[in-house]
Amino acid sequence: MDIWSTLNETFLDWGSMKAVLPEMLKVGLVNTLILAAASVVLGTVLGMIVAVFALSRKRWLRWPAKIYTDIFRGLPAILTILLIGQGLSPITRHWWGPNPYPLGILALSLIASAYIGEIFRSGIQSVEKGQLEAARALGFSYTSGMRLVVIPQGVRRVLPALVNQFIALIKESSLVYFLGLLASQRELFRIGQDSAATDGNLSPLLLAGIFYLVITVPLTHLVNYIDKRLREGRPTDTVDLKEPAYADNR
Repeated sequence: MDIWSTLNETFLDWGSMKAVLPEMLKVGLVNTLILAAASVVLGTVLGMIVAVFALSRKRWLRWPAKIYTDIFRGLPAILTILLIGQGLSPITRHWWGPNPYPLGILALSLIASAYIGEIFRSGIQSVEKGQLEAARALGFSYTSGMRLVVIPQGVRRVLPALVNQFIALIKESSLVYFLGLLASQRELFRIGQDSAATDGNLSPLLLAGIFYLVITVPLTHLVNYIDKRLREGRPTDTVDLKEPAYADNR
C-alpha cells in the first residue's frame, strides 16, 4: 500500500465524514457555540469586575484582583476545568444533578475572566488621564466619570483583543470533554473523537477541525478588520480643492 492510499484511508474517508456530519451540525456545533458564547458573556462580566478592582485605589480590592488574575492565567486550562468540574460536582449535584455542562461553562468563564480582565485593564489605562479630569471638571464624580467616559473608550480600544479571546474560548471548549459530557452535550471535538475511535480512522477528527476553522478564520479576519478601522478611522471622502480659474478680462 503506497503512502497516498494510507493517508487517504486515514484522513479522507468520505463515508465516515458523511455519517458523522449530521451529528456534528445538530449537536457538536451547537454545543461548541453555546459553551463559547456563554463563557465569553459570563467571562466578560467577571472580567470587567476584575479590571475595576485592579484599578481601584483601595488595596483590599487591588490585591484580590491581582491574585485572582495570576491564578487563572497561570494554571493550565485543562487543570482548571478538572478542578472545578470534578471538585465542585458533589456540591452542585443538588442543583442540577450529575450534569457537568454548567461547571464546564463556569470553568471556561473563570479562565476567560482573568484574561479579559487584563484586556480591560490595559484598555482603560490607555485612555488619557485628561479624559477623567475633564469629566470631573464637568461635575462628574470619579465613579461616574470612569463608568460613562473612561471605560467605554477603553473597551472600544480593546475590541480586537476581546474577539481574539472569543476565538481562544471556541478552541478551549474542546477541553470540557474531560468532564464526561452526556451524548447530547458533546461538542465538535468529542463527537469527532468518538467517531474516529469507532471507525478506526481520523477522518471525523479532520472534519471537526474543518468546523473549527470555519468558525475561527472569519473571526480572525474580523479582528484584523476591526483593528484596521480603529487605527485608521472611518474613511472620508476626499475633496479636490483647486484654485478656481479666473478669466483675465483685462
